[in-house]
This record gives sequence, structure tokens and C-alpha cells, in this order.
Amino acid sequence: MTIRNRALSQVKDEIQKQHPYRVGIPPGQITVKLNQNESPFDLPDELRETVFEHWKETAFHRYPSEQPDDLAKLIADYICWDSDGIIVGNGSNELTYTLGLTFISSGRKVVLPRPMFSFYERVVDIFGGTVVSITPRDNLQFDTDGILKAIQQATPSVVVITSPNNPTGLALPLAEIKIIAEAAPGLVLIDEAYIEFADELSMLTALREYPNVILLRTFSKAFGLAGLRMGYLVGDPALMSEVLKVRPPFMIDRFSIAAVRVLLSQSHLLHDRIARIRSETKRLIQVLQQIKGVRVLAGQANFVTFKVPGDSKELFMKLAESGILVRDMSGYPELRGFLRVSAGTPDENRAFLRALTRIIP
Repeated sequence: MTIRNRALSQVKDEIQKQHPYRVGIPPGQITVKLNQNESPFDLPDELRETVFEHWKETAFHRYPSEQPDDLAKLIADYICWDSDGIIVGNGSNELTYTLGLTFISSGRKVVLPRPMFSFYERVVDIFGGTVVSITPRDNLQFDTDGILKAIQQATPSVVVITSPNNPTGLALPLAEIKIIAEAAPGLVLIDEAYIEFADELSMLTALREYPNVILLRTFSKAFGLAGLRMGYLVGDPALMSEVLKVRPPFMIDRFSIAAVRVLLSQSHLLHDRIARIRSETKRLIQVLQQIKGVRVLAGQANFVTFKVPGDSKELFMKLAESGILVRDMSGYPELRGFLRVSAGTPDENRAFLRALTRIIP
């Protein structure tokens, strides 16, 4: 056995069967990027300058705080929660790993309704847990009865609900989330990455009644900071104190903290942008519903998932050849034949719709 193979043989079995997470971009000149549910709005120049001014005053030779407690207090004020019930991380994906370290190990079961952001199943596998998949209803809505049955039969350590759900955009009513939280014997993680765009109420409104629930939120979507990788957990302070034990110190850099600080002070800007994105999403839904042969999932996120007539992969490539990048959802068994388009600027959305209606006869 070679030296390299001796080292490779020590990689955990759970890791060897994985593959790197890559979105993938088709060849060609992409002019309209609508494939990753990003905000179409960057930080305004004046706010960017304010962030840079903060950055100029930063001592590069000093560590940041072990945990960004000052930022946690700002977030707590913004959402009206206790600061010791908030943990800040480098985006929601990194925080998902933190929760995996805390709650998932060999033999522990995790309930995952399908279809769901594939990263969750990856994390369960990496930490040696067992996935309990719940198929959706025929209309791709959550099967709450199926989730409750799985909770009763499997007694899972964790139940994950993504609402509004990526990749469908569909949301689970708060009343049904409460029923699941009541029934679950362990942690219930509610991924609220898209909650700012939803008509359904956030579980935050009832969180004090359910100390077994943790909310996962991000600054990547409504806040438009996907490039800075910032997210946070919200939950009961006693539970969050346990999660904090696995958090390495000095994880959050001062530049990202400065950007979030500045943006949180501009609530009027955030509300305006959210309203504009919601409006554009609804317009996409309305126009797509009028195209013959297209099935639209009228979700509550900043994207629209839709099934097209014919070969979705071929349509995806034709859109890319026209400079329009959307997401092919065929990797999800329940979404074969579906594409997903993020709500962009009005001009970007018009370009997408023109290309789509030109390609679909």
C-alpha cells in the first residue's frame, strides 16, 4: 500500500461515500444569474463605504471576540429575543454542522421530509445518523401526518422542517409546526432561511412555548449578504448553551460583523427590498401559470419552482445558451422535470421570461 493510500484508508467511511458539494455552471456567457436564490440587490454604495470605514479602524493583529456577543445582542434586539439564546455562525450551512456535532451520532435518527435541501441528508450521513425520509403529498406539500407517524415510530433525536421549503418554496402552517414540536421527543430544527418572504407566521412567534425548537436563519437571502456567509440560531438559552460548547472560538471575522451591524440599522431599506422581491416573485408565478404546459408551485420564498413540458435538462441548457442561468431540480426524485428560478430584478425577470417563452412552443 502506498503512503497516499495508507492515509486515504483512514478517512472515515461516512466521508468516503460523499462527494464535494458543487452547484455547477454550464459553459457559456451567463448574463442573468437566477440559480441560487440570492438577493438581486447588493449593499448600496453609501452603506458599503460605512462598512469600509469600520474596517479601516480594525486592528488586524488582534483576535476578534471568542463569540460575537455584541452582534448577538443586536440580532436579539432586531427579532425581540434573548441574546443568550442566539448563536452567530458563518452562514446557515456551517451552523448546520454545529448542530450535527451536538445532536447527531451513530444510531440516532433524523426525520427529513422530502424534497429538502440536500445538505441536511449529507450532514446526517457524515455524523453517522440514520435518515428517516418522509415523502410529500401528491401536491408536494408537507405530509404532516406522515411526519407525526415517523416521530411516533422512530423516536428521532432530530426533526428538520424547512419552511418555506427549499427546493419547493412551500410553507408549513404554524399550527402544524406546533403539533410536530409537541410530538417530537428531541430537537426540532426549523430552517427559516426564507421566512422574510413568507405569508405564514414564523415559529419565532411561539418559540417560548417550545424549548425543544431551534430556528435557523440567514443573512444571505432577504439581507443580501450571501457573499459574507453570516447566519444565526435562535432558541431556548439553556439549549443554546449546550450548542455553544462545540463552537470553536474566533469564528466570525470583524468585517462580516461590521456589514451586518450597518445593515441591521437600515430596517427601512430591508423592508423595501423584501417587498420588491415578494412582488417580483408573485409576478413570476402569475406569468409562469399562464404558459401552456407549465406547472407552478406557488411558494412563499424568493424563487419559483416549476415543471416544464418536455425535457427539463434540454430547456435548462437552452436557457443557459441564451445567457439565463436557472437551477435544474432533476436531482430530487420528486422534482424530475422541474426547474427553479430566483426572483431577480425586473429586467432580469423579463429577460428570463422572454427566453423561456421563446423556447417553449
